[in-house]
Amino acid sequence: MTAPTVSVVIPVHDDADELRECLRLLALQTAAPLEVVVVDNGCTDDSVAVAEAAGARVVVEPRLGIPPAAATGYDAATGDVIARLDADSRPGPDWIARVSRAMADPDVDAVTGAGWFHDLPPVLARIATVAYLGAYYVLTYLALGHHPLWGSSMAIRRTSWERVRGRVHRFDDVHDDMDLAFALGPESVIRYDRGLGLGVSGRSVRGRRQLARRMDRAVTTLRLNWAERPPWVRWQDRFRSRRVTGG
Repeated sequence: MTAPTVSVVIPVHDDADELRECLRLLALQTAAPLEVVVVDNGCTDDSVAVAEAAGARVVVEPRLGIPPAAATGYDAATGDVIARLDADSRPGPDWIARVSRAMADPDVDAVTGAGWFHDLPPVLARIATVAYLGAYYVLTYLALGHHPLWGSSMAIRRTSWERVRGRVHRFDDVHDDMDLAFALGPESVIRYDRGLGLGVSGRSVRGRRQLARRMDRAVTTLRLNWAERPPWVRWQDRFRSRRVTGG
């Protein structure tokens, strides 16, 4: 199978220090990406300068929020595969190579990894990883009827993005990765790859306000997508598509 070209999309809003480290790690990859696209989502700090200094291509999305910023980055990407990191993602040296290898199968629409909180105390990091990231994966799997996507370490085939780009919600009240997984649907092939695991900042689990905001986004994402196709229908469609394909 021919290795696909990989664009990396990183949405950022005033996160220069985290972005600098993420771009440094991308520069050390064993397999270089075709391009790195940094989405300037209303930055007022040095994020854009950091991106340009690292040789990234900067595109602008003035509507605040990860959903519109990520979607704008995907639209701008030119690679066969669109890989996604957050500014605080810490990819290992073979992350691009693993994405390319996982997506070499033309039947795969998307691939996702998992992660851990690299900046929390060890015991707390293990608890938070299981309680938050583990719960996200299990509960979202049940809600979707298939593997979820995790925006800090994932990739989607560009043709698959073009097929569903009109169905994603481009406003700040949803989880963009969960929403994209809903748009792909159970008829798509989404794979989980342990080799795509990486560290992220624990800021998403710090403070009740942050957790409440993320919960509100989850509820909105579920409400919007279940209105179109409820979970029992999604599971029926999954089993039907597996019988057809023999998978």
